[in-house]
Amino acid sequence: MTWALWESYMLPGIWITIQVTVYSAALAAVVSFAIGMARTSQLWIVRFLAGAYFEIFRGASALVFMFWLFFALPIAFGWQLVPMWAGVLALGLTYGAYGSEVVRGALAAVAPAQREAGIALSFTRLQRLRRIELPQAWPEMVPPFNNLSIELLKGTSLVSVISVADMTFAANLIRFTTNESAPIYTILLLMYFVLAFLITRLMRLAERKAKAGIGQEPPPRESLLGGMRRRSRTADPVTGAVITGGRQ
Repeated sequence: MTWALWESYMLPGIWITIQVTVYSAALAAVVSFAIGMARTSQLWIVRFLAGAYFEIFRGASALVFMFWLFFALPIAFGWQLVPMWAGVLALGLTYGAYGSEVVRGALAAVAPAQREAGIALSFTRLQRLRRIELPQAWPEMVPPFNNLSIELLKGTSLVSVISVADMTFAANLIRFTTNESAPIYTILLLMYFVLAFLITRLMRLAERKAKAGIGQEPPPRESLLGGMRRRSRTADPVTGAVITGGRQ
């Protein structure tokens, strides 16, 4: 692959992939918290509607929904979406449904005593969420959100089928031009890996700050391959207490 092809196709494709990932992740985050908190509401109708959204989009194909937004929506309602925004909507709404389960589960894991303390202080439901439940639930949400973000990044390759010029679309154009497959798709795999690795590093930093913000011990730093630091563990001969040493 020559530099001219790289500059003409792949570099713009990388930027498009980053944009689709960021916009889809922002929409998915809004949907995740809105639907996730709605599923913990005291009103049954709110829980029912939020649960219906979760079940519908969890069971729907993001690719088929993308096709529906881009091809069927203009015919049914006369609304023509720009291809990139059709892809962002499909990915954001679909992955937001998965994220809502993360939010709901993390909120449910907050100790009941914490909610009771908020009630004793006469906090409203929103005040309890903002001041008590969400700050404690957020550190537990970050690792699953990290996985969802990486899945979302990989899912952005679907937008190439509706002619969005992302990295996958660019790689296909270069393959048609050069008639070479192995080096092009190998480079494409490596680029997705690099972007996923950067997302993981950012999310690990967010997790450490979130846990430090509520007084929890931050997670151990990981090596390049994700291995956790190992510490030597010995028992005190008198008390029997476990003593943690340095790294092995």
